Amino acid sequence: MRAAMMRTFVRLLIVPVTAALAVLSAGAPGAHAATDISEVAQALRESPVYVDPAASDVLSEADAEALADKIEDADKPVLIAVLPADQPTDNLFRNLRTETGITGLYGVRLGDRFDARADSSVLSRQGVSNLVAAVQDSGDAKAQLNDFVDDALRGGLGGSAPASWGSTGTDGVSTAALITTGAVLAAGGVGAYTLVRRNRRRHEEEQRAALDKLRVVVDEDITAFGEELDRLDFRPAEPGADDAMRADFERALDAYDRAKAQMEAARRPEDVRPVTESLEDGRFALARLAARREGRPLPERRPPCFFDPRHGPSVADATWTPEAGATREVPVCAADEARLADGRDPAIREVDTDYGRRPYWDAGPAYGPWAGGYFGGGILPGLLVGTLLGSMMATPSYAADYGTGYGDFNGYEGGDVSGADFNTDDFSGGWGGGDFGGGGDFGGGGDFGGGF
Repeated sequence: MRAAMMRTFVRLLIVPVTAALAVLSAGAPGAHAATDISEVAQALRESPVYVDPAASDVLSEADAEALADKIEDADKPVLIAVLPADQPTDNLFRNLRTETGITGLYGVRLGDRFDARADSSVLSRQGVSNLVAAVQDSGDAKAQLNDFVDDALRGGLGGSAPASWGSTGTDGVSTAALITTGAVLAAGGVGAYTLVRRNRRRHEEEQRAALDKLRVVVDEDITAFGEELDRLDFRPAEPGADDAMRADFERALDAYDRAKAQMEAARRPEDVRPVTESLEDGRFALARLAARREGRPLPERRPPCFFDPRHGPSVADATWTPEAGATREVPVCAADEARLADGRDPAIREVDTDYGRRPYWDAGPAYGPWAGGYFGGGILPGLLVGTLLGSMMATPSYAADYGTGYGDFNGYEGGDVSGADFNTDDFSGGWGGGDFGGGGDFGGGGDFGGGF
C-alpha cells in the first residue's frame, strides 16, 4: 500500500515538473520542440506510461496513472508512450528501445495514430501485429491504450516488469527526492533548476563516499602487486635472462605504474575499472615471466582467481556453492582449487562494510567496477548470480551510478535490462496494422522500415 501511494505521488509530480522544465527550455513562445527520446526513456524506466506534456490533452493524468497501475499490477514489461502528432518518427522505436534498455512490448500513440514493437522474447512478430490490428478501430486514446494493454496481458507475455518500476528504495525514488520534487512545484521554474543542482551535488557526494571506501581496497591490491614484483627479484641483466623475460618484466612494471596513476586520477567508482584491468594484465605478465625462468610451459590467459584476484591468474574452473546461493563454476587459483577439493573453504577476499567484514560480492555496489576490471563483462554475470552485488548490478539505477559494460545480467527475460545490446531483428512489429503513414520506422509493418 505504501509503495502504491508513493508511486501515485510520484506520477502526480512528474507531469507538472516536466511542464515547468519545458517552459524553461522552450525556444520561442508557442513553439513545440520535438521531445528528446532520452527524456521519454528516462520516464519509462521509472513508470510504464509516459505522456508528453504537449500531448496531455490526449490522455489525462488520471487515465495515465490508472493504466500504469494496471501494468504494474500485472508485473509485465509493457511500455506505453503518448507523444505529440508532430514527433519525428524516423527510427523512433529503435531509438526508444535503445535508450530505455528494457526488454519488452512498446506501444506508442502519436497524435491519433498507434503502433507497437516488441522483443521476440516477450511477444512474437505475429502477436504484435494482431494486437495492433485489434485496436486500430478503438475510440479515443484511453480506450485504445487500455484495449491494447488488456489484450497484451491476456496473451501471455514473456518476462516480467523491470525492478525500477514502483521501487521506493535505492533503485527508485526516495522520500527525500519526493520532498525536493514537491519543492519544485512550489517554487516553479527556479525551483526546478535548484533541484537539479541539489541532486547533482548529492549524487557527487555519494560517489565520493563510495570511491573512498573502494580506494582502500584498490590501494591494497596495488601494494600487493608491488610486493609480488619485489619477491620475484628479477634483474634484466641476470644470467639466463632473455628478451622475452625482459619484455614480460617491463610489461608488469608498466602495469604497476599505470595502475597507480589511474587510481590517483580516479574521481568516481567506475574509474576504478581501468585500474584493476591494469593489475590483472600485470599479474599475467608476472605469471609468464615466472614460467619462463622456471622452464615451464607458458600459462594460458585466464581470469584471476574469483575468490581473491590478488591470488593471480586462475588455473582451473571449480564448482562452488555460496551460502544460500546456487552452484556455479568459478575460476580458481591452484591453492583454492586444492582447498575446495579437500572440502575446505577458499581464501575469500573480504572487505570492511557497515556490518563488519564481508566477501566483496556482498559488500556494496561500488565493487562492480572493481570486479569488472578483473573479470571483464562476459563471465561476470555468471559468477555473481544470486549475490548482493549481482542483484544490484541488474538494476537500471546501477548503470547510472556506477557505469555499465559488466555483461548482460538480465538479458534473457522480458522486462529486464539489456541496454543497447539487443538484436534489432528480434525487436519488431506486425505486418499489417498500425501504419503511421509518416515513414521512418512507423508503419509499413515488419521491421523498422528505415535506418538499417
